[in-house]
Amino acid sequence: MIADLPPQDQERVVCSIVAAVKYEVPANIVLAVAEKEGGKTGQWVKNTNGTHDVGPLQFNTSYLKELKPYGITAADVEQAGCYPYELAAWRLRSHIRNDRGDLWTRVANYHSRTPTRNARYRSSVMRKAAKWADWLSARFTTVRFVDRLSKR
Repeated sequence: MIADLPPQDQERVVCSIVAAVKYEVPANIVLAVAEKEGGKTGQWVKNTNGTHDVGPLQFNTSYLKELKPYGITAADVEQAGCYPYELAAWRLRSHIRNDRGDLWTRVANYHSRTPTRNARYRSSVMRKAAKWADWLSARFTTVRFVDRLSKR
C-alpha cells in the first residue's frame, strides 16, 4: 500500500492517515495539509506577527496557549513521529467544525484567516486533496461492514 512511496514520505502518509482517523477528519485533507506545509522535524519558521510555525506540520505557536493545560509544548510539536500530525488533525477538526465559510476556507484557516493568504492556500490544498483522494482510493478499498453482511 505505501511501499510505492519513497521512505522519507512514509511517515508523513502513515501518520496523516492515523491522525485523520483519530480526529475524524478526511484523510485526504490531512495528507494535503501535511504536503502543503512540508515542514521538517525541529524546524521553526518565524512569522511576521511574532509567532512561529513549528515542526513537520508547521503548527503555529499561538495554539500552544490552548494546549498548555495539557502539558503540550513546542517541543512536542517539533518532534518526529505521529504526534505532530495528531495535533494538526485536532486543529483542522476544530477549524472544520467551528469556523465559518465553506469547507475549504475552513481548512485553509489552518494557514491563515487573512482572505488573500487563505485563498492562495485553499487553492493549493484543494488540488493536493484531490490528488490524495485519488491515491487513497487506488490503494485502500473500503467496504462497509453492513454492505458485506447484506451479501451473505
